[in-house]
Amino acid sequence: MFRQLLRGLLAASLLAVPAAQAQIKIGLMVSATGPTSAIGIPQKNTGALLPAKIGDTTIEYIQLDDGGDTTRAVQNAKKLIQDNNIDALIGPSTTPNALAILPVIAEAKVPLMATVGTQSVVEPLDANRRWVFKTTQNDDLIAEALLGHMVKSNVKTVGFIGFNDPYGENWYKVFSEQAAKAGVSIVASERYVRQDQSVTGQTLKLLAAKPDAVLVAGVGGPGVLPQTTLRDQGFRGVIYQTHGIATDDFIRLGGAKVEGTILAAGPMLVIDEIPDSNPIKAVSLRYIQAYEKLYGTRPATFGANTYDSGLILQHAIPDALKRAKPGTEAFRVALRDALENAGNVIGCQGVFNMTPTNHNGMDKRARVLITVRDGKFRYLSD
Repeated sequence: MFRQLLRGLLAASLLAVPAAQAQIKIGLMVSATGPTSAIGIPQKNTGALLPAKIGDTTIEYIQLDDGGDTTRAVQNAKKLIQDNNIDALIGPSTTPNALAILPVIAEAKVPLMATVGTQSVVEPLDANRRWVFKTTQNDDLIAEALLGHMVKSNVKTVGFIGFNDPYGENWYKVFSEQAAKAGVSIVASERYVRQDQSVTGQTLKLLAAKPDAVLVAGVGGPGVLPQTTLRDQGFRGVIYQTHGIATDDFIRLGGAKVEGTILAAGPMLVIDEIPDSNPIKAVSLRYIQAYEKLYGTRPATFGANTYDSGLILQHAIPDALKRAKPGTEAFRVALRDALENAGNVIGCQGVFNMTPTNHNGMDKRARVLITVRDGKFRYLSD
């Protein structure tokens, strides 16, 4: 009798213990150190604001710094996949690092939420890139806006200077194709390395071509150097920049020499000047307020790329959970499929409508024209 009672109590106690909850592991790779730390630091900090739970499923984030180095990026990706068995990866911060890890994530079938600007990480949509989804505006979307401003401003000739890496090369490819159609001629094209301390030779060649305007294709602090050098050499034309310099460091380092810069970037950069009716505004302000509460300062828009990655994953994960268990290849495949059909996800940077043929899903709502005036980024009406 006593044994029967004991067995009954034991069975009841076992039933009272909840089943182990499923856990999803997501890698977060950033360049919090190195030449593009202005991009990586807000992305690193944003990790603390990503959803820790979706329904009954907890999410663990494993964060690694690649220092802006491609070799470290590949090593980090392999470690996250092999040692941590991640279900998805957010990052990295730079285009060269994103391209370097594509074969690694594709072989392991791990969905990648790329937080870089260059569309070459998702186009053409081949066997590697089918595992990549991107949360920043594609270069062609930004280039279209810049060229629209050039045409309205009667700019006929442009000098180009960009990074001597995939970021600069893709920008030249995209911009030159669109410029030809818009009737704008590129009269000089130069390159420089992110770590360069001088671009005097390149900018003198640009000046010799006498362009109406110059486009700089750089990111973060290194994007400042060509512009300040051109101003020191007496260039008085308009200088255009890509969305890669959408950080306060650009203004801090450039000072008066970046006044009048024209760029196109996500609305969050000038969110206080965006109408309340814009659906992006509420999401951006929610992110900004949470970031400010935790760190005491406003985040750069690059952090929003990481935040939006979390929002899209949050949208797709419930569907994947219906099909497989986290930690398995089946779940990663299901998550990739769900991401490919994530529609009308409102983020800080834009509204995302992913499809099997479009792994960015952003439209013109994801960009506005911006200028630098009185030491601040200001909304520039089309």
